[in-house]
Amino acid sequence: MQRRHDRKESKNRDQSTEQEKRSRINHSKRSVGKHEVQSWTTATKQSLCLLWQKVKVQLMLSMSFLIAVFWYCRRLYSFLAQLLKRWSNYLQRKLTRNLSVLTEVDLLGYSAREWKGETKQAKHMREAYEELFWSCHVKYVRQVRRDNYCVLRAVLFQIFSQGIPFPSWMKERDILKLPEKLLYSQGCNWIQQYSFGPERYTGPNAFGKLRKCMETLKTNWAEISATKDQEERGNMCNALFSDESKEHKLYEAIKFIMLYEVVEAYEQIKNREEPIHNLFSLLLARDSSSDPLSFMMNHLNSIGDSICLDQVELFLLGYLLEVKIKVYRLHRFNTEEFQVNYPDEYRREWNEISLLTEDDRYYHIPLFRT
Repeated sequence: MQRRHDRKESKNRDQSTEQEKRSRINHSKRSVGKHEVQSWTTATKQSLCLLWQKVKVQLMLSMSFLIAVFWYCRRLYSFLAQLLKRWSNYLQRKLTRNLSVLTEVDLLGYSAREWKGETKQAKHMREAYEELFWSCHVKYVRQVRRDNYCVLRAVLFQIFSQGIPFPSWMKERDILKLPEKLLYSQGCNWIQQYSFGPERYTGPNAFGKLRKCMETLKTNWAEISATKDQEERGNMCNALFSDESKEHKLYEAIKFIMLYEVVEAYEQIKNREEPIHNLFSLLLARDSSSDPLSFMMNHLNSIGDSICLDQVELFLLGYLLEVKIKVYRLHRFNTEEFQVNYPDEYRREWNEISLLTEDDRYYHIPLFRT
C-alpha cells in the first residue's frame, strides 16, 4: 500500500514538473514573440521617422524653392510693370511734345486754367471765352504750339484736316516750277538771300531747298485732300504735324508762294497792267515792304524765326489759299474788332476756317458744336 502510494505521489510530482516545464516553455515562447513584435514596431517607427526626416527636408526645400520663385516672379512682374509704365509715359510725353496741334479740350475748362485770379484782364478774358461758348457755339479748342509758325500751322492744319482742295489758281499752275520761274524767267537772283525760318540759310542752294519745300506741300496736300474718310485724314494730319522737318517745309513753301504773288503784283503795278487786289497795294505801301526784296528781307525771312504774320499778311494768306479765315480776337472783346475776317472780301464758294487769339501773336483752333 505504502509503495503504491509513493509511486502515485512520484507520478504526480513528475506530472506537475512536466506541466511546469511546459508552462515555462510557453511563457518563454510568448515572451520571445512579444519581444519580436516590439522590435518590429520599433524598427518600423525608426524607419518611418527616418523617411519623414528625409521627406520633411525635401518638402522644406521645395517650399523654399516655391517661395523664392514666387518672390522672384512678383519682383519681376513689378519691375516689368514699372518699366512698361515708364515707357508708356515716355512715349506719351514724346508724342505730346512732338505733336504741334494738341487734341481738343473743353473751352471753358481751358479758360479757367489759363486765366485764374480776379485781375481785370483775367475777368475780361474769361468773359470773352464765355461769349465764344454761349453765342458762337465754340465748345472745344485745340492748342497750337506757340512759336513763330503758329498762325501758318493753325491755318494749314485746318485746311488739311477738313480736306480742302488746292485753290483754283494752284490747280492751273504747277507750283513746283515757281522757284525756277522766279529765279530764271524773272531774274530774281536775290532769292539766294531767302531765309528758312529758324534755319537762317542763304546762298546758292536756296533754289534747291525751295523746290523741296514746294514738293512737300504739293505731295501732302494732294494726298490728304484725296482722303475721304475723316478719321483716316485726321490720323494723317496728326502724323504730318508731328514731323517738325516736314512741317517747316510746308510753312516755307507757303511763305515762298506769298513772295511769288507779291513779285507778280509788283510787276503788274510797274507795267500798269490789269488791276490788282487792293491788299497788294496796301502791302506794298508800307515803308518796310515797298518792293518784293524788302518784303522778303524785312518780313518773310523773319517769319518762323523771330516774328509771326501780321494783319496785312493774314489778308494775303487767306487770299492766296482761297479760304475765309475767321479770327476771334479775345483781347478785343466788346469791340467791333472782336471778330475779323481775312480777307474781308471773299468769294461765297471759299471754305471757312476759324482761329482764336488772345494777343494777335499766338493762335489756337476753335471747334464748334451746336
